[in-house]
Amino acid sequence: MRYEELAELAQQLRVDAVRAADAAGSGHPTSSMSAAELAAVLLARHLRYDFDDPGNPANDRLVLSKGHASPLLYALYKAAGAVDDEELLSFRRLGSRLEGHPTPRLPWVDVATGSLGQGLPIGVGVALAGKYLDRLPYRVWVLSGDSEMAEGSVWEAVEHASYEQLGNLTLIVDVNRLGQRGPTRHGHDLEAYGKRLRAFGWHTIEVDGHDVEAVDKAFTEATAADGEPERPTAVIAATFKGRGVAAVEDQEGKHGKPLPDAKAAVAELGGRRSIRAEAGKPPPAQVARPGGSGPRGGGPLEGGPLELPRYDTGSEEATRTAYGEALAALGSARGDVVALDGEVSDSTRAEYFKKAHPERFFECYIAEQQLIAAAVGLQTRGWVPYASSFAAFLTRAYDFVRMASVSRAGINVVGSHAGVAIGQDGPSQMGLEDLAMFRAVHGSTVLYPCDAHQTARLVAAMADLDGVRYLRTTRAATPVLYGPDEEFPVGGSRVLRRSDEDRATVVAAGTTVHEALRAADTLAEDGIPVRVIDLYSVKPVDVEALNDAAGATGCLLTVEDHHPEGGLGDAVADAFADGRPVPRLARLAVRNMPASATPEEQLHASGIDAESIAAAVKLLVERVVVR
Repeated sequence: MRYEELAELAQQLRVDAVRAADAAGSGHPTSSMSAAELAAVLLARHLRYDFDDPGNPANDRLVLSKGHASPLLYALYKAAGAVDDEELLSFRRLGSRLEGHPTPRLPWVDVATGSLGQGLPIGVGVALAGKYLDRLPYRVWVLSGDSEMAEGSVWEAVEHASYEQLGNLTLIVDVNRLGQRGPTRHGHDLEAYGKRLRAFGWHTIEVDGHDVEAVDKAFTEATAADGEPERPTAVIAATFKGRGVAAVEDQEGKHGKPLPDAKAAVAELGGRRSIRAEAGKPPPAQVARPGGSGPRGGGPLEGGPLELPRYDTGSEEATRTAYGEALAALGSARGDVVALDGEVSDSTRAEYFKKAHPERFFECYIAEQQLIAAAVGLQTRGWVPYASSFAAFLTRAYDFVRMASVSRAGINVVGSHAGVAIGQDGPSQMGLEDLAMFRAVHGSTVLYPCDAHQTARLVAAMADLDGVRYLRTTRAATPVLYGPDEEFPVGGSRVLRRSDEDRATVVAAGTTVHEALRAADTLAEDGIPVRVIDLYSVKPVDVEALNDAAGATGCLLTVEDHHPEGGLGDAVADAFADGRPVPRLARLAVRNMPASATPEEQLHASGIDAESIAAAVKLLVERVVVR
């Protein structure tokens, strides 16, 4: 397509963005109009993508990080022939695939965007897959706004892309000068962005974003080999918000609003057009999968029977160790499993996978947002990621977890060193909010095993689940309660103590299971038999087992190494929220602010040790008798 035609295509994209927002009565047309030339040149001259086969592994990937500019993306899809004009004008309507911010309801959208600062970190994950796992020459294009360049997650991604030498990644920064409420930090100072990116080792190209010839040359330079080591490229483009319509161009206060007179704006832009732009076809390619070559020096991607670790019943082993050993075993059985860690793999035990399968391990360092984003990016290419860090530090990445759910992403997240049971390190290291965090995520699975065999089984099961899956592990060694061949279905539980005379039920998970068993022994000596449930599946919860226990004992006591809000206690209470008879419920949880102490002292100070459980059961039973 000639440059004159590219300029016309850009105008078409503007017109269609204006029309879509006008039909919806809402949207962000001015943010779309600034990047029209960038999108037009990319589609017609550089993007290699088969819109009829979005699953083609050789397709280039386009991530619209500035997701509010969705009218531009949908206009691009229309120009490519992927959507028609009727669907374009269904923008933001109930039932439409063209949502206010893009989601994978559209087959050409890999990840949901709109929470600014996420597109580039996820793009890094996709580029990692392309270079080191798929070993395919597809390019990852990320179209970003200038406002989101203030996000810390962007700079985690910038450094990581440079460190991993992702020459297959191009960032396009649409520097239109205006944010939501006024000018951005650096305005049209392209050098301000350039010098920061170059400081991290990026190749940068500064360009007039409305000059199609200059943009074309910049994209050509970005895709050219850039020496050794390979470097990611940023095309930093000066543009104007609302370009082409005098009433809104470069004007404050026009963000996130349809144009006041769409008909006049379309006329000013030269009217409607019907240009069809064909993206380039990707080259045929084979993907590295089980049985292929490992690209990071680790030899072939293995595949074989799953042989999970085995431990002696009655011995002691930390569930974090079982996680690492089970993950390494799973990696031997499945060549699509990959692992990521946030520079704590010696503690999370992800290092076992690293040693066994270095070609499929990614060190993300202390950058938890990039950790989760990379996992999301990797799974878009068909890989099964397990991302681990301390449970406490996953709070930094929670928005990425939330958006992973919106993206319909399948990722496994593992939080170690959870709860006060870690001991002397103190409250800054204690994950006490993680169960609530992950339970709140739409479609999530939350698991909290208490022993090594249970952990290993659940690690393996997670690989075949949908959505966001979270596994909580414990730092200290705990007794091995179960045999190596026992099954632990997701959504299930285990009853560890039961009799016909049980007067109460103690519901526990993880660390507190062992405290509950010790409490049950003490209570039995005092003539108070209790049922003990290991509720290893916190979401989905075993409603049937809880209702049986409630009917049999009338009293349920939950005990958890977690804050009372949103954790195990709430999960149990929710089991009775649909009209089932509600038993007497009581909760033990971490309600204090911990300080440094031994694990045993921590559990006692927080009122979740065996002694506290026994005392709570006695009080609960006495109150029932009085009633």
